Amino acid sequence: MTDLTTPLAGTATADLPPSAGRVAGRVRAFLHNPTALAGGVITLALVLLALASTFGLLPHDPVAQNPPARLKAPSAAYWFGTDQFGRDIFARVAAGVANSGLIAVTAVAFAAVVGTLAGVVAGFYRGSSDAVISGLTNVLFAFPPLLLALSLASVFTRTWFTVAVAIAIVYVPIFIRVARGPVLSLREIDYVRAATSIGEPRWAVMVRHVLPNISSIVIVQVTLALSWAVLTEASLSFLGLGAPPPAPSLGSMIYESKTLVTIAPWTMVAPGVVIVLFVVGLNLLGDGMRDVLDPRGKDWR
Repeated sequence: MTDLTTPLAGTATADLPPSAGRVAGRVRAFLHNPTALAGGVITLALVLLALASTFGLLPHDPVAQNPPARLKAPSAAYWFGTDQFGRDIFARVAAGVANSGLIAVTAVAFAAVVGTLAGVVAGFYRGSSDAVISGLTNVLFAFPPLLLALSLASVFTRTWFTVAVAIAIVYVPIFIRVARGPVLSLREIDYVRAATSIGEPRWAVMVRHVLPNISSIVIVQVTLALSWAVLTEASLSFLGLGAPPPAPSLGSMIYESKTLVTIAPWTMVAPGVVIVLFVVGLNLLGDGMRDVLDPRGKDWR
């Protein structure tokens, strides 16, 4: 006779708390999702490259000029070659990834916090709050994103932080729309209405019952917005409105190499390929995370 007090084989995760079981299930789902895994590997590789540049672990200084080594082709000494000033392109690309990543993360973090909170307030309170927030959102959506970012970046003094703020303002309305839609449905669910009817403050209802239920949607949107922010920052840098020199930027590197592309194509190919990898990696990660976090998918436990 089977001893009912003895756990069955293969049920090691049964004793985990429900939240821990869901997390473990999502990790397994991530590792078995080819899209998410490919995006994660590409993104992780670029993050490690940026960290190596930030902590000075690369063999060359990204801003140090070496005229005798100008326009050297890729070799064992200079993996991606050198530019017209003899600067190591691999080191400059790594520093560009770090700078672009810093601007993109700052911009998306600001946009996600402000946009999500505004969207939750608009969807939960409705009325005049919704009218004002939705009106401002529609005004920002009326401008093409890159044109709006260009206008904002040209107004501020050019620093990496002002570039991040300009990009953040462009993406705030996207997070407002992403958060507002689900909240309109959540506010009508029984447990949310019950919490409100028993006198629980509205801010507490939003924090305890609404925000956790839209967190997966916001996480996916963050990963996708990061890829757009990287591309926007590269575009601004190409047009001369990115972070000022001597900080290397992937967009400015492409701009500087446009006159050298026929004699030294590696000066343009290297930053261009890295931008593509950056954007593709984050997009794959976002698409994969959407599948992993979809509550209508497989049981994570």
